[in-house]
Amino acid sequence: MTVSAYDLTGRPAFVTGAGGGIGRASAVLLAEAGATVHCADRDPQGLHETATLIKDAGGTAHTHHLDVTDRDQLHQAVASCERLDVMAAIAGIMHSSPVLETRDEDLDRVLNVNFKGVLYACQEAARLMLEHRTRGSIITMASGAVDTGGPGLLCYGAAKAAVVQLTKTLATEVGRHGIRVNAVAPGWIRTPMTDRHGEAQERTEALMARMSPLGRVGEPEDIAHAVLYLASDASSFTTGQILRPNGGVAMPW
Repeated sequence: MTVSAYDLTGRPAFVTGAGGGIGRASAVLLAEAGATVHCADRDPQGLHETATLIKDAGGTAHTHHLDVTDRDQLHQAVASCERLDVMAAIAGIMHSSPVLETRDEDLDRVLNVNFKGVLYACQEAARLMLEHRTRGSIITMASGAVDTGGPGLLCYGAAKAAVVQLTKTLATEVGRHGIRVNAVAPGWIRTPMTDRHGEAQERTEALMARMSPLGRVGEPEDIAHAVLYLASDASSFTTGQILRPNGGVAMPW
């Protein structure tokens, strides 16, 4: 195995949530590896900024302004790729509420984005890969919350647990066609989605850093490298797995 195993030259990749955070870092890194990156997000300004970063570095990017909870929008965007080698379903939202205070609308909103949005992306990618007999890679975004739980994580954790089940199930269904399906389950990552709480945010980051044997919280680029590994031939014998770049905060069997 050489570094050429990470070369994605000529391979189309589709990244949801590419407007910022982990999605942006992943889109940029996939482009650096040579992929033609289709960037999807509901934030048009974020999409433009990501595409500009890719193009300024000499890469190729296409943008799709869409809502991942809209199956038709995702279908049209993925179908426009004609062929697909990589799907990175990264789009997600954060929500926290105690179990006894969780409302139906809270659960519906989080499940719609964090589970159904991932499901739709996986379905569209798998269908296109099967149609073109592409030995592709589908990457989902789970969370360390699946392993650790925690106060307020009912909606978010439930949706991410569903993503884990989706990942393992789809891997068993499409593996014989040469399609790999894996999830990344990050620990606490410093992104716009998590950076919303002022002093409380600083306390949380300090706590998570103390819990990690590495003594720090994660950055979007830490997760992007996990996405690149799963997108590339370097992980050609890896499917149905949950990759946990979490700084050692959780070490499940």
